[in-house]
Amino acid sequence: MASALILGEVSSLGATQQTLELLTAARSLLVDGDTIAAAFTGSPGLSTPNVPADSIYLIEHDALGESDSATFDAATDSLTALATEIRPDIILSSRSDAGSVIAPRLAMRLDAAFARDCTSIERNDDAITVTRPVYGGNANARFKLNGPGPHVIMLRPGAYEPEAPSDDSPEPIRFDPIAHIRESQSELLRTVQEAQEGVRLEDAEVVISGGRGLGGPEPFRQLEELASILGGAVGASRAACDAGWIDHSQQVGLTGKSVSPRLYLTFGISGASQHMAGCSSARNIVAVNTDADASIFGDARFGVVGDWKNVLPALISAVRDIS
Repeated sequence: MASALILGEVSSLGATQQTLELLTAARSLLVDGDTIAAAFTGSPGLSTPNVPADSIYLIEHDALGESDSATFDAATDSLTALATEIRPDIILSSRSDAGSVIAPRLAMRLDAAFARDCTSIERNDDAITVTRPVYGGNANARFKLNGPGPHVIMLRPGAYEPEAPSDDSPEPIRFDPIAHIRESQSELLRTVQEAQEGVRLEDAEVVISGGRGLGGPEPFRQLEELASILGGAVGASRAACDAGWIDHSQQVGLTGKSVSPRLYLTFGISGASQHMAGCSSARNIVAVNTDADASIFGDARFGVVGDWKNVLPALISAVRDIS
């Protein structure tokens, strides 16, 4: 029996950063004798992820190979069967595309409590307390999940520091899903593949974001130049995305992506709570804005009151000189 079950995900480089963050969260909840299991689903040939869990379950099937609705149906079937067999007290998922679909379905199948988009978890005796943003990110609320579980909890990416990958992962346990996968009620109509160049926004150690204050799409080329020098990624506020200056896949915020870089550098972003909800886990926020009263300065470690047209070119030149 596992005390915590992590719904893991893999990329070409192994377990995703979000999966390693789930391990940190699970570790914080353990008491003597508790164990952590990690489950990974995929098409046949799934390699053993390098995660320091007590047990690893590999669930392989042709129906689990793509990120589409039918795959999510099959993954829900398989993970429900696994959770029923190993009976974890807590099931942790990341707020990824897959996790956002599978976790609530899994909670329904298991008749379990479900908490989504959580930023922290605590364990007090037999109760689990989670914290999550409410009212558009303007406040945080705490919810207590009573009873022995299972409790299904979805964590916001970046809420925890990721555990280091391990080369001493346990021998994987192959869980056969064939008897549990039902015929999917979903039909895949179209697949749109997002073009990916450089580091993923969610994994970047440096994120440079622009907002409405940049005035148009052209300044984002300069942000990309700076990001390239620093080995980072470019993000944006919702206002900039809605204006068509940059693709919505690069939106940071409550309705966009959550990031947790070591450096979050913003130009022309006022700091509305909906945006800050997506970068609240950043280690250092540096803001450049012409408005000295912009709310982002309240969250920034360093701030520059000035026009981006003067600050950004000078910063690019200085970084080039020292890189």
